[in-house]
Amino acid sequence: MSEFKRILIPTDGSEFTKAAIENGLLLAKLSGGKATALYVLDQSIYSRSHVDSAVANIYDTLEREGRFATGYVLDRGKEIGVEVEEKIVEGAPARVIAQESQGYDVIVMGTLGRTGMSKLLMGSVAEKVIKESMCPVMVVRSVPSK
Repeated sequence: MSEFKRILIPTDGSEFTKAAIENGLLLAKLSGGKATALYVLDQSIYSRSHVDSAVANIYDTLEREGRFATGYVLDRGKEIGVEVEEKIVEGAPARVIAQESQGYDVIVMGTLGRTGMSKLLMGSVAEKVIKESMCPVMVVRSVPSK
């Protein structure tokens, strides 16, 4: 069994990723490893826009969201004594995460837990990553707030 020293934690900054972040950081702490917080600037969101200034505004907003999302992981890592690197990359989320997997021992990521028509229409990033990843993937389903 391999050691999980290099842990990739993809985040979109949503509440749905917090359980995965906590699990990924705990795994890093227990293994004496370090984590990378990955935010993917989803090109499909701003590539459909035709006005240059609108694209720039969308890009800037996404980049700020990415810094906030990875900053949250960095702060939580500091709180529990885990080294965290922040990484923001452009592309299609599932594809980027799968490509990044070659440099890690494990990916710990969240899922929205979509079912039915929503899953059929939108697909699952986690499912695509599982199929294409070059390392093990731990998917942590978010527990909905009551």
